[in-house]
Amino acid sequence: IGETELGSLKDKQLTRLRRDKIGFIFQAFNLLPTLTALENITLPMDIAGRKPDKQWLDTVIGMVGLADRLGHRPSELSGGQQQRVAVARALASQPDIIFGDEPTGNLDSRAGAEVLGFLRNSVRELGQTVVMVTHDPVAAAYADRVVFLADGRIVDEVHGPTADAVLDRMKQFDAKGRTS
Repeated sequence: IGETELGSLKDKQLTRLRRDKIGFIFQAFNLLPTLTALENITLPMDIAGRKPDKQWLDTVIGMVGLADRLGHRPSELSGGQQQRVAVARALASQPDIIFGDEPTGNLDSRAGAEVLGFLRNSVRELGQTVVMVTHDPVAAAYADRVVFLADGRIVDEVHGPTADAVLDRMKQFDAKGRTS
């Protein structure tokens, strides 16, 4: 990741790398219920003993539209708002790469489109790299490149995908008895 070779790192070095260089967006949000939205967003930096870059944090919070909900706990937020907190948490520490595991899987189509738009903007406007796992062709169409895996191997890819192109490729794999 970046200039860091992962194979030779010890456990503490891997932990530091994950904390400082990688952002994660989980399908189930993984927010701490006792913390406010802002505290959940800054948690990785708090654990690392780092102060957030205020300007960057304000940019991220503005981008995901949470400025008026920062004092609320997860139980006081909608599913879409909770996922936006998770997206902001992943972006806030300015990681080299963000991994999203079905980041819109628990959201309705409107909230899912908002989250995908935020991730697309983070690539275009904030210079982030996002790697997303999804089975949703609409979500995949937000990417610059879609890579298809079968049995742990890359079997195809599409550059500049559309939802229809992704769905067509998925159907081809299903017809061959492969998983997409």
